[in-house]
Amino acid sequence: MAKKTKEIGKVVHWYDKIGVAVIKLSGSLKQGDKIKIKRGDEEFEDTVSSMQLEHEAVKAGKKGQEVAVKLSQTAKEGAIVSPAE
Repeated sequence: MAKKTKEIGKVVHWYDKIGVAVIKLSGSLKQGDKIKIKRGDEEFEDTVSSMQLEHEAVKAGKKGQEVAVKLSQTAKEGAIVSPAE
């Protein structure tokens, strides 16, 4: 039986030109965390290399915040963000 993945956020906006996802956090996220982005059958893993809150660089984000995270691949709006195994 597949274990339920702990959701830490959801992509609410994607900036295509700069490759940045705005993630509404439902858990905490830190710079250096490995995350999994999943929407439908599309899924990829990435490492949080940079994160911004209100256009200021931050090391971590917490529940309720919307942070901008640079990603290596396209993340569509509505994608679920969870910790990578």
